[in-house]
Amino acid sequence: MRGEFRALSRRRGGKVGEVVAALLVRLAAGVGLVSLVLLLAVVARDGIDRLSWDFLTSFPSRFADKAGIRSALLGSIWVVSLTALISLPVGIAAAVYLEEFAPRNRFTRLLEANINNLAGVPSIIYGLLGLALFVRAMELGRSILAGALTLSLLVLPTVIATAREGLRTVPPHIREAALALGATRWQAVWHQVLPPALAPMMTGVILALSRAMGETAPLITIGALLFVPFDPKGPFDSFTVLPIQIFNWVSRPQPGFHEAAAAGIIVLLGALLCLNALAVGIRMWAERRRHW
Repeated sequence: MRGEFRALSRRRGGKVGEVVAALLVRLAAGVGLVSLVLLLAVVARDGIDRLSWDFLTSFPSRFADKAGIRSALLGSIWVVSLTALISLPVGIAAAVYLEEFAPRNRFTRLLEANINNLAGVPSIIYGLLGLALFVRAMELGRSILAGALTLSLLVLPTVIATAREGLRTVPPHIREAALALGATRWQAVWHQVLPPALAPMMTGVILALSRAMGETAPLITIGALLFVPFDPKGPFDSFTVLPIQIFNWVSRPQPGFHEAAAAGIIVLLGALLCLNALAVGIRMWAERRRHW
């Protein structure tokens, strides 16, 4: 009887613990959601009147009512585009090698552990690495290309991890059927594994690029400018990005710049939402093309 009573107590205690844990998770989610809504409401209240076409097409100025976000917006487009061009081929190729071709030995396990650990390194460390390697050692200067290379190092661990997860969603019998019909290992991966893995793979990749668009510390470390009154023309030009421009306006005590910063935050959130919508669209398109 004692044993049955103890087992019943444990079961009831486990159920109570599950209920408490579920309540705490819902409470934490509710607090986070309410905080986000309040933050968005404050930003919209301060910045919606400042948001206009002139704001998007004007250069920064020392006068708050004339300050615009054109150069920062173009700089963000340049940096994120180059980051995607650099990190996507390298990250997906590394994921394909590790998941499909790499031998399962101690070196591979060590490499995988290091990649997972690099995903948690603070972004300022990547900024210091970019300053030493790209700005000084490679003499790229404080250019768009140096910023894109730095952000590529930042997002590569995430790109590799998400690409590997996408490859794992493909059932093993797809590979085995292709090999059984005479395809080489590379032909099986290229024609049968990569197309269906595109949906989850690209979703994670675009979310990683969204993180790169919102980063400030690495770009400030390598020397991105706070005031850029010109359009960047190429990858070797000086630049600024939306988060740095917003930081510059927030730090100014003059009236009017806080409203400009709020409008800049709205633009940045809009760009991030566009990237996330692109990720959802790619996922839905790739899901429809799956043949299994």
